[in-house]
Amino acid sequence: MDALKIFSRIQDTALTLESFDQIQHFPECGGIGVFIGTVRNHHEGKAVKALKYTAYAPVSEKMIRQIEQEIQAKYNVSYVRVIHRIGALDIGEKAIIAIAYAAHRREAFAACEEAVERVKHEVPVWKEEFYMDGSSQYVEGCCIRKDELDHSSASQHTLQHSLHTIQQSEYEDHLYCHH
Repeated sequence: MDALKIFSRIQDTALTLESFDQIQHFPECGGIGVFIGTVRNHHEGKAVKALKYTAYAPVSEKMIRQIEQEIQAKYNVSYVRVIHRIGALDIGEKAIIAIAYAAHRREAFAACEEAVERVKHEVPVWKEEFYMDGSSQYVEGCCIRKDELDHSSASQHTLQHSLHTIQQSEYEDHLYCHH
């Protein structure tokens, strides 16, 4: 068997399925679970124009790889990989891709779903949405707790400043997203 591909889990270029290893490397697997998340044009009744993902890449990379290993062991699957996009994205662009290869479909689907959920809620990647009306906001769920969101401008400014500070920090082993 050839060596598995080495690639970043946080990428600033368009995501493709070519980044992942092929199912042919895993002859024991009969199921492939795939999730591709794209940028949609609405959120909670507001028209979305575009969005921007930012991340503290050293921690994000490490956490995604850890999540992959934990899910691979939990579901006894042969392969779990997740790639998350950062930077400015337009409507329809791929923001996240997760793939799981397993002996059966049930484990492949379950591993893929849990990988996406854990990355979206645990890894320090932040999503800022830009709306057609000219406003923007960081979105809850992407490492932002609901109790931290207050729609007053002072609180929004504080939240944005806090996110920027975290991104710039050097606490590589600190986990930011305990809920």
